[in-house]
Amino acid sequence: MQPNHQSINADYGQYVCAQHAESAPLLGNRPQRQTPAGASFGFSVFNLMNAIMGSGILGLSYAMANTGIIGFSVLLLIVACLASYSIHLLLRMCIQTAVTSYEDIGLFAFGSPGKVVVAIAILIQNIGAMSSYLFIVKSELPAAISAFLAGDHTGSWYLDGKLLLIITSVCIVFPLALLPKIGFLGYTSSLSFFFMVYFALVIVIKKWYIPCPLPMNHTMEYVQISNFSDECKPKLFGFSKESAFALPTMAFSFLCHTSVLPIYCELKSPSKSRMQNVANLGIVISFLIYFISALFGYLTFYDKVESELLQGYSRYLPNDALITSVRLLILLAVLLTVPLIHFPARKAFMMLLFPSYPFSYILHVLVTVALNITIVLLAIYVPDIRNVFGVVGSTTSTCLLFIFPGLFYIKLSMDDLLSCQKLGACALLILGICIGACSLTLITMNWAYNA
Repeated sequence: MQPNHQSINADYGQYVCAQHAESAPLLGNRPQRQTPAGASFGFSVFNLMNAIMGSGILGLSYAMANTGIIGFSVLLLIVACLASYSIHLLLRMCIQTAVTSYEDIGLFAFGSPGKVVVAIAILIQNIGAMSSYLFIVKSELPAAISAFLAGDHTGSWYLDGKLLLIITSVCIVFPLALLPKIGFLGYTSSLSFFFMVYFALVIVIKKWYIPCPLPMNHTMEYVQISNFSDECKPKLFGFSKESAFALPTMAFSFLCHTSVLPIYCELKSPSKSRMQNVANLGIVISFLIYFISALFGYLTFYDKVESELLQGYSRYLPNDALITSVRLLILLAVLLTVPLIHFPARKAFMMLLFPSYPFSYILHVLVTVALNITIVLLAIYVPDIRNVFGVVGSTTSTCLLFIFPGLFYIKLSMDDLLSCQKLGACALLILGICIGACSLTLITMNWAYNA
């Protein structure tokens, strides 16, 4: 009688997750909602989408403007497929090594150096994610406040984005990040996914409220001579020096790999195939939301789309109720998410510098202060959010998304060297190195050119 391989897979999956003593409450760029053991398939998909969807959605229209609709679609589809395949490799390594964290897979593959490298990548990735969220606070909070004010308040301190960023960081982000346990924020932060869906719907609706060509004086009183001009022709393909930011932004937007294994351990009757289906469905839905918001954002502004999409609506629809509501919901999502991302960043920092140091509240506070100062300074002095997406996306995002899964699988797998899985892992590794190196080189050259 032949064994039931699906049953064996599920049983071993349950055994692996039983070794996970403490479920991680955080999911990479996005927080994981705290749930009872044995989460349903649907709830696990929802958790993974929370892990995927983040500030990257604001930069994808800019990526489309610099690659064209078809070029962007092909690249986004490739990144989504590679994200799914790299999750497949991570799950295979999870079954093989019986560990449930990205850092521990690095430890199994290359010992302590492997674990340290993964921890550094996660720390940089989380700092980049938090700084991108605070950049949104700096750019969108003044517009949100001005929407409720009558008259001209130009120059007022309460419309200074940098000052507002410091105030919100000190009064909201820092106190919440100091809490030893902030699991209750996991519930409210799960609303962030619905905020993203609402964001995409509003972008679609507002396509019909902004004329093309765009008003010269940024008011809606502009009379169009023609409804059709070169400014209003969407590009199918495009390449420019700004295109270097496209792939890193996409990689940044699909990174959820530090979330996969904790979600796997919360899944009811966990098995590799069941978790792979969760990942595939979550990636497909996220792909659709990303594509819709990027497409309609691009078709609204065409080549004049901003690197942070909402800034364009602030210029042309400054007092629009729907745009104001989107801005407030995005800001709420940011303020609830940043304190949660502090936790894995602080954990990685402590593991790197104080691996055997017992818990100290003084050290806990000092590390939190250091992280908060770092992300605030980045948000203040980085002039454009695309720089965050570009640098973080071409380095740590490509490592966590492409390079590490391929490299670790090649090292750990007992498959034949010419097996499909190992060849796929080699291709993923080589592709990740090429994407990261080329993107970072082009971004650096772009900076030098604009200097």
